Amino acid sequence: MRKTLIALMFAAALPTVAMAMPGGDGPHHGGGHHGRGDAPYSQLDLSREQRQQIGKLMGQQMQERKQLVNKYLEKLPAADQKALKDEIKAKHDKTQSDIRALLKPEQQKSFDEMQKKRAERQAEMKQFKEWKAQQATKAQ
Repeated sequence: MRKTLIALMFAAALPTVAMAMPGGDGPHHGGGHHGRGDAPYSQLDLSREQRQQIGKLMGQQMQERKQLVNKYLEKLPAADQKALKDEIKAKHDKTQSDIRALLKPEQQKSFDEMQKKRAERQAEMKQFKEWKAQQATKAQ
């Protein structure tokens, strides 16, 4: 049980760590790295189309990893699920705070706006999923 919990925490933290790494723009930012030498695949001289396709593949991989973590997370007792989710959120929030602290004031404003928009999108998606679940129960 303990090994499973540790493995879940590690797997859930990977995307956050990867996004926080230098050069790790990730698939959510257009896939382009604008000439930065430390970006993944920067030495391959990829075309724009190739970068976009790789970005899609990496996004799919991240989504599949998240589904796998959720699959095993559901097998844990409710108290362990909550503890794991709380710990993941705390680590994510700390990383975001650390990243913000590295930014210049004008960058912090942009970062804050990006975070606000992200939170709004997440809230909208949560509402949509709740609505979709309600529609599914009504249809039955």
